[in-house]
Amino acid sequence: MKPQKYFVIDFDSTFTKVEAFDVLADISLQDHPDKENRKNEIITITNQGMDGSISFRESLEKRIALLQPNRIHLQKLTEILKGMVSESFKRNKDFFQEFSDNIYIISNGFHAFIDPVVTSFGIKPENIYANRFQFDEQGNVIGFDKTNPLSANNGKVEQLKQLNLPGDVYVIGDGYTDYEIKHAGLANKFFAFTENVEREKVLNKADHVTPSLDEFLYLNKLNTVISYPKNRIHVLLLENVHPVAVEMMRAEGFTVETYHAALTEEELCEKIKNVGVLGIRSKTQVTAKVLEHANKLMTIGAFCIGTNQIDLHAASKKGVAVFNAPFSNTRSVVELAIAEMIMLIRNIPDKSNKLHAGKWDKSASGSYEVRGKTLGLIGYGNIGAQLSVLAESLGMKVVYYDKEEKLALGNATKLNSLTTLLEISDIVSLHVDGRESNTNMISDKEFARMKQGVIFLNLSRGHVVDIDALKRNIESGKIAGCGVDVFPYEPVSNAEEFYSPLRGLPNTILTPHIGGSTLEAQENIGKFVPSKFLDYINNGSTSNSVNFPNLTLPTLENAHRLIHIHNNVPGILAKINNVLAAHGINIVGQYLKTTETIGYVITDINKEYNKDVIKELRAIEHTIKFRVLY
Repeated sequence: MKPQKYFVIDFDSTFTKVEAFDVLADISLQDHPDKENRKNEIITITNQGMDGSISFRESLEKRIALLQPNRIHLQKLTEILKGMVSESFKRNKDFFQEFSDNIYIISNGFHAFIDPVVTSFGIKPENIYANRFQFDEQGNVIGFDKTNPLSANNGKVEQLKQLNLPGDVYVIGDGYTDYEIKHAGLANKFFAFTENVEREKVLNKADHVTPSLDEFLYLNKLNTVISYPKNRIHVLLLENVHPVAVEMMRAEGFTVETYHAALTEEELCEKIKNVGVLGIRSKTQVTAKVLEHANKLMTIGAFCIGTNQIDLHAASKKGVAVFNAPFSNTRSVVELAIAEMIMLIRNIPDKSNKLHAGKWDKSASGSYEVRGKTLGLIGYGNIGAQLSVLAESLGMKVVYYDKEEKLALGNATKLNSLTTLLEISDIVSLHVDGRESNTNMISDKEFARMKQGVIFLNLSRGHVVDIDALKRNIESGKIAGCGVDVFPYEPVSNAEEFYSPLRGLPNTILTPHIGGSTLEAQENIGKFVPSKFLDYINNGSTSNSVNFPNLTLPTLENAHRLIHIHNNVPGILAKINNVLAAHGINIVGQYLKTTETIGYVITDINKEYNKDVIKELRAIEHTIKFRVLY
């Protein structure tokens, strides 16, 4: 018969995200005139107790004397701590309930605030070991029980000796006092818990570093609510994506690595190994060669609108779902376009440059209003359509050309010919995608058809305009004002010098691909793309994917979800269902959608099934990727 397993768990910075005394200081000293000094002194005393320069008991006495808490403060503390339970602990309530007889909370903290928090998870009151406050008649804390071993140095070790647990003991905690239990020979293994805080001295002593409770449960084959610990999924975010994206992914428990710039193909081929989630912006090229090296990649997120920097066909063949942010920075790009067309039609760049050079040139010559002018939009997607609305509100007439059928907003007029648009527009603004067929779609022939003195904007993709032709037409005066935000070649980082034939040209605004670079847009993108990652990884939903069939799935409840990605050939669904039927498995729900190249099947089944079925499903011919969610 196998020995029983016992689980000893720390409270501060393990069960909860914070140190209770730090929170208590904010509460009890809220109105104290010497609040900050006392808080700093408490931190110093805490560290002295931890490094042994004073005894733990002395540290406890001094901190309580500085805090001067009462029952009201402790009640407020308890309510705050209930909302500060570690995320992975909240996810795994079933574990605490199933093993309630064998889970012990052993802490140098106090019953007054620990018990109400942990008992709500099903932990038995008799399995909680902590210190006890002593109160006066007014409810003020005047001391603590000094007979309790947890009020002294080596207290956790002494407490475990008294318990004398008859089986294997596993300790989960963030502090050195948790390691001491293992060091004293009272535990089989010590797991350093790093979800909230990492202490190098503790990490070096651990049998295993566990970034979440999910990892601990997975390692020990215990009941868990997730199929795979997220800390084992490596997220690589390049090109300075917004910090909110990093925060969102780390809060979900992923291991996140960031890099400030783009990577070359060779660098990414090396870096992509063992990466599960890749986040990029516009400069990183995810080629077929890169994807060949991606042995664990599940999804790619473009933190921008375009996805032409990603080989979508190769990603689909690899079973990698790609997401972008088609709406999040639309407003920012539109505002820049409006601002530039007004600045250029007023000839502001040249007038500004003259003033900087000391030349006063007050004149209305060559300066016009945008009201009444015709704006020609090449491309009528999300950006073009919104620009259309704002331009009309300025009194402009809007015409547009798009190869796809797009419904006009407001009074905009759809034209059937690009030539017609070029001939009648006072301002031409490009808003097309970066597909290869759009290369040099605007060159000498197109410029020749534009009005003399036209204002020209390109805030779409650099390669869609012949730069040399653009330069010639600016120098000749055919183009009276030009705004360019995107270029055929762009520096990979801010440290690289920018070269372009357009530098130094008259009435020309050059911006470093910042159309969507506002704080609002970047934060919106930083939230949107990770939300798509999480929907896909947690639930299997592919809504807004640019290369996968789009499926919005119901929340998974009381079932296991089988995700099968395969080449789009006939008969795969039948083979999946034949395997399930052969094992007598009941299908709770099933969803299928395909593209030209891949099929995406989601099957929800009851939790009880022979695990051999998973091997058989993986072995179905034409399977690209298979995973189980629960």
